[in-house]
Amino acid sequence: MSGQDDFQREFDLRWADQAEHKEPSARARMLAARWKHDPPGPQPFRAGPDAAGPRRSSWVSTAIVLGCVAGIVLLLGWARFRAPY
Repeated sequence: MSGQDDFQREFDLRWADQAEHKEPSARARMLAARWKHDPPGPQPFRAGPDAAGPRRSSWVSTAIVLGCVAGIVLLLGWARFRAPY
């Protein structure tokens, strides 16, 4: 057998995926050991409505963005107008 055949046989992923038992990762083993003695409490899927601050309406956000863009355009135009050629 050549060295190339050994390399292909050693790192054949299809063979590894067909294994009947896969060892859990180190993190999974650590969490399983920790949770055996101290299981985690229930957590909500999403935060409650009081966790977030009040939301701005979409038109206010749009006005802020467009105002910033207009200000930058005016500033660049003024700088180009004032620049000597």
